[in-house]
Amino acid sequence: MAILSSDLLCSNSHFLSFPSRPASSRRRRPFVITFSYKPRNGIVDNDKKRELLEQYRLNPDDFSSKPSKKMKWRKEQGKRGMRNNTPLEEPKPPRETHKLLQVLGGTARRKKLLSPKDMDVRPMMEVVKGAAFSILQAAGGSPQSLRPGRWLDLYSGTGSVGIEAISRGCSEVHFVEMGPWVISDVLRPNLESTGFLDVSVIHTARVETFLENAERFVGKDVVFDYISVTPPYMLVDYAVLMDQISNSSVVGENTFMVVEYPLRTDMLDSYACLVKIADRRFGRTHLAVYGPKWAQKKSKAET
Repeated sequence: MAILSSDLLCSNSHFLSFPSRPASSRRRRPFVITFSYKPRNGIVDNDKKRELLEQYRLNPDDFSSKPSKKMKWRKEQGKRGMRNNTPLEEPKPPRETHKLLQVLGGTARRKKLLSPKDMDVRPMMEVVKGAAFSILQAAGGSPQSLRPGRWLDLYSGTGSVGIEAISRGCSEVHFVEMGPWVISDVLRPNLESTGFLDVSVIHTARVETFLENAERFVGKDVVFDYISVTPPYMLVDYAVLMDQISNSSVVGENTFMVVEYPLRTDMLDSYACLVKIADRRFGRTHLAVYGPKWAQKKSKAET
């Protein structure tokens, strides 16, 4: 079998090696084809080259001066793999809840409440919560229950304080919480399990945003009868926060306000038109209760 170099069209020389058909009486020997061709006009006829290589059952892409689309794709994927060869962060384990809290008084007394197992949300201690409602009920002139009204639960978290307020006589509670997971997996399930979802309003917002735009969130009637302030200690400046609340439209002349704050925090004797009714210490936690002046006089008379 004779193969002429003019039959192979290629701009460069190549050596192809593959076995010839074995004869019954001879040993197999490699059959080597050497071809070299340079066209007169300097242009290679790629179609003829591919056709000839395919006749010998060879892959034309292996002898092409330009990489095929498949080879380009593989090379690009390799480069991307090297660029993205950075260690991936391990996925965070799903957050879990447990039932360590409960409603202390009222219609939902002893109902268990969900709370996160981690420390991102720190509910008010039950001893502090119990003391706060005892002070409010005594100052309002109704030791057995709260005076009817609306409650604003800032930094609501689990909703433990607002739920306690509904259980003890509040007609409606507005919860302000910015954590989507806390709302979906803790706060809302607690409201559903206690049956208080219909008299609750959840605002997914920062407290600062809510205070600045109270009318947009609540409507024209923005004054609340009760306000609870239980922020994460290390993430707020109490002087700034209390100033924002005092200048907000949510505070009225007859509003009661419960503030939980840490040790070595300076709390004024009055904010806006409210005066301090009580100030208690529970270890490293302090509880301040503010209200109208008539409630302060009543509290002093009873003590």
